[in-house]
Amino acid sequence: MSTYRSVSVLTLVRGRQQHLDHLVAGLDAQRFPPDELVVAYMQDDAPNIETKGAFPVRYVRVEGEPMPLAAARNRAANMADGNVLAFLDVDCIPDPDFVRRAAEGHAFDPQGVFLPEVRYLPGNSEGWRKKNGAPDYNLLAARGVRHPSKRPLNDTSFAPIADFGELWGLAFIMAASVWRSAGGMDEDYVGYGAEETDLGQRLRLSGANMYWIGGTVCFHQHHHVHQPPMQHFHAIVRNARLYHSRWGKWCMDYWLDDFERRGLVKRTAGRLEIMRSPTTAEIAASRQGDDVLFS
Repeated sequence: MSTYRSVSVLTLVRGRQQHLDHLVAGLDAQRFPPDELVVAYMQDDAPNIETKGAFPVRYVRVEGEPMPLAAARNRAANMADGNVLAFLDVDCIPDPDFVRRAAEGHAFDPQGVFLPEVRYLPGNSEGWRKKNGAPDYNLLAARGVRHPSKRPLNDTSFAPIADFGELWGLAFIMAASVWRSAGGMDEDYVGYGAEETDLGQRLRLSGANMYWIGGTVCFHQHHHVHQPPMQHFHAIVRNARLYHSRWGKWCMDYWLDDFERRGLVKRTAGRLEIMRSPTTAEIAASRQGDDVLFS
């Protein structure tokens, strides 16, 4: 990197200590370490984090039920000192070039928002680290699976994205100034769903540019998913209504369509009505097995 750019990695935590341990191990393995890790924790006590000392860790506690995801990202961004904000889901293990590519993205386009490739891992009770504690990147590369709706980035350096709806909360990168120009995330979104899609629209209106960024992969650690996410039914409906009130269109259509097929909601161009709530049995039945990597 010809010009130094400070990079803050930001993550959100509620539980999932093993996942967090793997994320930190990935940051310890960076060829260019981050300038800091900022952890917004949505639990009573700060998580235990041990690093090799290449970067400081700072914490901010965020209260709220259900999970205040938008607020937590805002608090982490407000605390961060870096020129570049690299948001990384706690479930993700960054490969050794994640921070380097984050800085290079900013050099390529200071107004850019960059989405790296994510590959999904199967369940593995033994974890993904070698005896020395470092991630086993050969094993990760062999077992990680790209989401079928996302394009491969093997031969990509930077590729423009026209649809800002592609913004994905698992991993995204932008300058702190770009984040501030968009106003951060809308904290009226609480619980699961839509806050990232809303941010994409805010970024579009602010004049940001969006790109796929190759040269790095984030490996998503397995946790059980629901198809559809029945356990988040009421949050999804609430946030979908809020998004529609903001932007005049629906988001999370694939989940809303599934809810409608099951008789849970009725949707028109301008209205989303709850017909009934999912039963406990329906929620339990929507939980997928270890072989299902993504929803």
